[in-house]
Amino acid sequence: MEFTDKVAVITGGARGLGLAYAKALAKRGARVVLGDAGADNSGQGSDASVVQQAAQALEQQGFQARAHQGEYSQEADCQSLIAMAVEAFGGVDIIIHNAGWVDYQPIEQTDSAFLERALGINVYAPLWLCKHGWPHLKRSACPRVVLTTSDRAMFDEYAQVGLAGYAAGKMAQIGIMNALALEGKPAGILVNAISPVAKTRMWGVQGTPTTDLTPESVVPGVLYLASGECRESGYVLRASNGQFTATRFVENQGVDYPLDLARIAVENAEDFAERWSQIKER
Repeated sequence: MEFTDKVAVITGGARGLGLAYAKALAKRGARVVLGDAGADNSGQGSDASVVQQAAQALEQQGFQARAHQGEYSQEADCQSLIAMAVEAFGGVDIIIHNAGWVDYQPIEQTDSAFLERALGINVYAPLWLCKHGWPHLKRSACPRVVLTTSDRAMFDEYAQVGLAGYAAGKMAQIGIMNALALEGKPAGILVNAISPVAKTRMWGVQGTPTTDLTPESVVPGVLYLASGECRESGYVLRASNGQFTATRFVENQGVDYPLDLARIAVENAEDFAERWSQIKER
């Protein structure tokens, strides 16, 4: 699976999963642009040296890499990141929105600043990146977008108290994926999402794990979604410990939306209550 001369933009690219993706793409010939705020472990502040050092390390290994420091919830910084890729390497073929932020705030304590931060990196950032990357993706021979969702949002078994804001942003990326998969279809732009499990700073893990749940164990799936081998859009790829499973929302057979859901018909609330066991069947 080759990426020779492909240009990949990777947010959160200086550490953890993002850096693992960047290294793997660069080793296979891609020219990578790492975007990272350089925030501390709590997600606060910024430090341009973090992403600069990551890009320099790749360059010292003989790869083509550039560093961009920015706050990607802001449109101007997303525009600047895409512009850097175009100026440095002539275009954009791959956008991987990996940057994220997680913190806990019980619903009764939720405030607007907390929600803005959670939604900024998960909703605004992918939209701004794609807005400014779209014209260049449309000119690419193999345009790919990989967003990032979370099992914590998709499955009630893995929900956690205080993660409502985080879950809202991660589920939003599934909606963005579906919408942009349709919008990108005429131009051949494929849009999918990764739901990774790996021990990174967002798990409160310092350093790089060497056994279970390594960032590198997620890499094969992301490489595939970013490659010409991938021919489908609208999939969520769950990745954990070197294992993968793909899923998507698919309508039931026989549905004539929105007139006929081809399911259980009821006449009133009491009838609904009696049929609930049938209605909730998966």
